[in-house]
Amino acid sequence: MAKKVKVKKTLVEQILTKAGVDHQGIQINALEGELPSGYNRNHIFKTLALLGDKTGPVIGIVPITEHLSEKKLAKISGNKKVAMIPQKDLEKTTGYIHGANNPVGIRQKHNYPIFIDETALELEKMIVSAGEVGHSIIIAPKDLANFVKASFVDILEESNS
Repeated sequence: MAKKVKVKKTLVEQILTKAGVDHQGIQINALEGELPSGYNRNHIFKTLALLGDKTGPVIGIVPITEHLSEKKLAKISGNKKVAMIPQKDLEKTTGYIHGANNPVGIRQKHNYPIFIDETALELEKMIVSAGEVGHSIIIAPKDLANFVKASFVDILEESNS
Protein backbone atom coordinates (compact mmCIF):
# COMPACT_ATOMS: atom_id res chain seq x y z
CA MET A 1 0.00 0.00 0.00
CA ALA A 2 1.30 3.39 -0.93
CA LYS A 3 1.57 5.70 2.02
CA LYS A 4 -0.28 8.97 1.70
CA VAL A 5 2.34 11.69 1.61
CA LYS A 6 1.56 14.20 4.28
CA VAL A 7 3.09 17.55 3.57
CA LYS A 8 4.88 18.63 6.71
CA LYS A 9 3.65 21.97 7.95
CA THR A 10 6.26 24.68 8.02
CA LEU A 11 7.05 26.32 11.35
CA VAL A 12 5.01 29.34 10.20
CA GLU A 13 1.96 27.12 9.61
CA GLN A 14 2.45 25.45 13.00
CA ILE A 15 2.63 28.86 14.70
CA LEU A 16 -0.57 30.06 12.99
CA THR A 17 -2.41 26.80 13.68
CA LYS A 18 -1.44 26.91 17.36
CA ALA A 19 -2.60 30.54 17.58
CA GLY A 20 -5.92 29.67 15.92
CA VAL A 21 -5.29 31.97 12.96
CA ASP A 22 -7.21 30.85 9.88
CA HIS A 23 -4.87 30.11 6.96
CA GLN A 24 -4.22 27.53 4.27
CA GLY A 25 -0.80 26.16 3.40
CA ILE A 26 0.02 25.73 -0.28
CA GLN A 27 3.04 24.56 -2.21
CA ILE A 28 3.81 27.06 -4.91
CA ASN A 29 6.68 28.55 -6.76
CA ALA A 30 5.49 32.14 -6.58
CA LEU A 31 7.44 33.18 -9.65
CA GLU A 32 6.19 30.65 -12.17
CA GLY A 33 3.91 28.19 -10.43
CA GLU A 34 0.25 27.47 -11.02
CA LEU A 35 -1.89 29.53 -8.69
CA PRO A 36 -4.87 28.10 -6.82
CA SER A 37 -8.12 28.82 -8.64
CA GLY A 38 -9.55 32.25 -7.89
CA TYR A 39 -6.11 33.76 -7.29
CA ASN A 40 -3.84 35.75 -9.54
CA ARG A 41 -0.37 37.21 -9.27
CA ASN A 42 -1.48 40.37 -7.45
CA HIS A 43 -2.59 38.16 -4.53
CA ILE A 44 1.03 37.10 -3.94
CA PHE A 45 3.02 39.37 -1.65
CA LYS A 46 6.78 39.39 -1.10
CA THR A 47 8.31 40.10 2.29
CA LEU A 48 11.25 42.48 1.94
CA ALA A 49 13.78 43.13 4.69
CA LEU A 50 15.41 46.55 4.69
CA LEU A 51 17.75 48.38 7.00
CA GLY A 52 16.74 51.82 8.23
CA ASP A 53 19.44 54.35 9.07
CA LYS A 54 17.71 55.14 12.40
CA THR A 55 15.60 52.10 13.35
CA GLY A 56 17.58 49.15 12.01
CA PRO A 57 15.64 46.39 10.23
CA VAL A 58 12.22 47.24 8.76
CA ILE A 59 9.94 44.81 6.92
CA GLY A 60 7.91 45.86 3.87
CA ILE A 61 5.32 43.57 2.28
CA VAL A 62 4.22 44.37 -1.26
CA PRO A 63 2.62 42.52 -4.19
CA ILE A 64 5.20 40.60 -6.24
CA THR A 65 3.90 42.50 -9.27
CA GLU A 66 4.96 45.86 -7.75
CA HIS A 67 8.04 47.64 -6.44
CA LEU A 68 8.54 48.89 -2.91
CA SER A 69 9.15 52.63 -2.56
CA GLU A 70 12.16 52.91 -0.25
CA LYS A 71 11.43 56.62 0.13
CA LYS A 72 7.87 56.01 1.38
CA LEU A 73 8.94 53.17 3.67
CA ALA A 74 11.74 55.30 5.14
CA LYS A 75 9.35 58.15 5.91
CA ILE A 76 6.65 55.91 7.41
CA SER A 77 9.15 53.96 9.54
CA GLY A 78 10.88 57.04 10.95
CA ASN A 79 14.07 56.73 8.91
CA LYS A 80 15.82 59.16 6.59
CA LYS A 81 16.57 56.27 4.28
CA VAL A 82 16.20 52.52 4.05
CA ALA A 83 18.07 50.04 1.88
CA MET A 84 17.57 46.38 1.08
CA ILE A 85 19.57 44.14 3.40
CA PRO A 86 22.36 42.48 1.35
CA GLN A 87 21.54 38.85 0.58
CA LYS A 88 24.63 37.66 2.48
CA ASP A 89 23.31 39.34 5.68
CA LEU A 90 19.68 38.35 5.24
CA GLU A 91 19.63 35.06 7.12
CA LYS A 92 21.45 36.43 10.16
CA THR A 93 19.09 39.45 10.23
CA THR A 94 15.72 37.75 9.68
CA GLY A 95 16.46 34.07 10.20
CA TYR A 96 15.43 33.29 6.61
CA ILE A 97 17.13 32.90 3.25
CA HIS A 98 16.16 34.94 0.21
CA GLY A 99 12.77 33.73 -1.02
CA ALA A 100 11.67 32.42 2.37
CA ASN A 101 11.30 35.63 4.37
CA ASN A 102 7.87 35.83 5.92
CA PRO A 103 6.21 38.16 8.40
CA VAL A 104 5.07 35.44 10.82
CA GLY A 105 8.49 33.88 11.35
CA ILE A 106 10.24 37.24 11.50
CA ARG A 107 7.75 38.51 14.12
CA GLN A 108 8.34 35.39 16.25
CA LYS A 109 12.07 36.07 16.44
CA HIS A 110 12.33 39.86 16.19
CA ASN A 111 10.33 42.93 16.97
CA TYR A 112 11.00 44.64 13.64
CA PRO A 113 8.34 47.08 12.43
CA ILE A 114 6.25 45.45 9.68
CA PHE A 115 4.39 47.40 7.01
CA ILE A 116 1.98 45.81 4.52
CA ASP A 117 1.05 47.75 1.42
CA GLU A 118 -2.54 48.95 1.71
CA THR A 119 -3.51 47.27 -1.60
CA ALA A 120 -3.74 44.06 0.47
CA LEU A 121 -6.90 45.47 2.06
CA GLU A 122 -8.66 45.21 -1.32
CA LEU A 123 -8.19 41.42 -1.21
CA GLU A 124 -10.17 38.86 0.74
CA LYS A 125 -7.05 36.69 0.99
CA MET A 126 -3.37 37.23 0.27
CA ILE A 127 -0.53 34.78 -0.30
CA VAL A 128 2.77 35.15 1.58
CA SER A 129 5.74 32.86 2.11
CA ALA A 130 5.44 30.19 4.77
CA GLY A 131 9.14 30.36 5.62
CA GLU A 132 10.46 27.83 3.12
CA VAL A 133 11.08 28.31 -0.56
CA GLY A 134 8.14 26.76 -2.44
CA HIS A 135 5.78 26.93 0.55
CA SER A 136 3.24 29.72 1.03
CA ILE A 137 0.15 30.45 3.05
CA ILE A 138 -3.17 31.94 2.04
CA ILE A 139 -4.42 34.25 4.77
CA ALA A 140 -6.78 37.17 5.23
CA PRO A 141 -4.73 40.41 5.19
CA LYS A 142 -6.24 41.70 8.46
CA ASP A 143 -5.62 38.37 10.22
CA LEU A 144 -1.99 38.52 9.15
CA ALA A 145 -1.59 42.17 10.15
CA ASN A 146 -3.18 41.59 13.57
CA PHE A 147 -1.00 38.56 14.23
CA VAL A 148 2.30 40.22 13.28
CA LYS A 149 1.29 43.71 14.51
CA ALA A 150 1.70 45.20 11.04
CA SER A 151 0.32 48.47 9.70
CA PHE A 152 -1.33 48.93 6.32
CA VAL A 153 0.37 51.81 4.50
CA ASP A 154 1.05 53.09 1.01
CA ILE A 155 4.57 51.87 0.23
CA LEU A 156 4.39 51.21 -3.51
CA GLU A 157 6.60 52.91 -6.06
CA GLU A 158 4.46 55.19 -8.23
CA SER A 159 4.20 53.72 -11.71
CA ASN A 160 5.06 56.06 -14.54
CA SER A 161 2.40 54.73 -16.86
